[in-house]
Amino acid sequence: MRGSAAPTSPGAWDARSEALLGTPALTAAGTLDLRAPAPEDPVDAAPSGIAPTPGAAWTTPEVPDPDPADQEDLDPHPAPDHAAVTGSADPKDPLPEPDRADMPHLAGPADSEPRTGSRADAVAHLPAPALTDTAPARPRSRRGHADPVKVLMHRHRELCERAVDPLEIAAGLEAQGFTDRTAARFRHRDVFSLAEELYARVPRGQEKPVPAAEPERARAPWALAVLAPGGVAGLAGLGLTFSYGPVRTAVGVAGALALGGALLLAVRQGPFRAPDGAAVPAARLWTLWLLAYAVGGDGLLEQVLSGGPDGFWELAPAPLLGLALAVAPAAWGAHLFASRARRRITDSRGLADFAATTRPLLLGTVTLQLLALAGLLALTGFSSGALALGALLLLARLLTVHGHPETASAALGAACAGEALGPASVLAARVPLPGFDALAAPARALVGAWGPGAVPTLVCGAAALGLLAHATGSLARASAHAAP
Repeated sequence: MRGSAAPTSPGAWDARSEALLGTPALTAAGTLDLRAPAPEDPVDAAPSGIAPTPGAAWTTPEVPDPDPADQEDLDPHPAPDHAAVTGSADPKDPLPEPDRADMPHLAGPADSEPRTGSRADAVAHLPAPALTDTAPARPRSRRGHADPVKVLMHRHRELCERAVDPLEIAAGLEAQGFTDRTAARFRHRDVFSLAEELYARVPRGQEKPVPAAEPERARAPWALAVLAPGGVAGLAGLGLTFSYGPVRTAVGVAGALALGGALLLAVRQGPFRAPDGAAVPAARLWTLWLLAYAVGGDGLLEQVLSGGPDGFWELAPAPLLGLALAVAPAAWGAHLFASRARRRITDSRGLADFAATTRPLLLGTVTLQLLALAGLLALTGFSSGALALGALLLLARLLTVHGHPETASAALGAACAGEALGPASVLAARVPLPGFDALAAPARALVGAWGPGAVPTLVCGAAALGLLAHATGSLARASAHAAP
């Protein structure tokens, strides 16, 4: 700069300052390498980037042709932006390093000394790119079990070791929530085929093989036991028919005790035998109440409605005799239902198929029992209440035998409460309080329209329908037919 705009200084401008102000810039993007050695002649090696003085012409320094020997060292495909050419007049000067502050993509550790090799050497000294940034991520291999059934074998080894047939394994798996969809994850079409493989692969250990039971010898004890209630009831009925006064009473009490023992013997053997610890003790009390009401409940209700009871009321042993005789056909029906259901398991192709074939079998068993009971009651003295009670007792025993004793006991208890509610409501209406007389209205209306037998018919029929609805779902599962 010259003139009034030039900076003032105590001394005159020297030759180096004049050269700096008069040398034109070679490139607009040239940079000054502060680490390059200072030239001997300041005029010949003036740095670039300085604008020419006003009125001066632009001059470009001549660059001589490069030496062919140097061209052989050059990379035919040089990497861009690794070095920039500055305004040095000497082509043999070392390649200056660009300013890393102005070019952040080339930022890196600075070299301790200037580079003197060729451009190929400069490229070779560049740091290699990180492999983690460019290498594709390896897909994680799925670690699966080659034999998925082996895991199931270890998990349910105890169940498989003590099973005597594949049915028990299938029932145990179903009880734990296994379905056909779950079995598909173990490469099987249904639970039964999975149970067959588990049964075949798991050894039975040191257990002795169960010998095949002889059908005749195994069937004889319970076949005689289920005939005992009918025989005892028949003898007691004959004794009541040909006895009077205190003798009749003694015969009745002895017959009731003998009938209770015969019923207990019948339900502890054969198809009516429940698994150990499965029966609910209260169910026995509910059963005795229902049988007692079948004998004298209708007479008691008539006495209460007429203002009594006044002394003893009339007893009706005929329904009890019919129920006792029906124990044998009920036991045979339960045996056929259990054996046919177990046979259907081996023939079924899935849980849905088994349930579809078991429900009609259950309904057929109940229907046959009702027909047999109706025929026996027609011989001894028909009672609609006894018919409903027979259906209720059969369904309750089937549920108890096949693993649902709580439901059976609850239904029996509800039926007892319903039968007791009839006489109790009539007795409560006698309390001299306002509004209590309306408590006897339902019982009076029901007995007036259908007779005293309508109460046990309605109560036991409703409980039996509830158990039938529950049994069609619970007894249609394979787990309900596992061998104890």
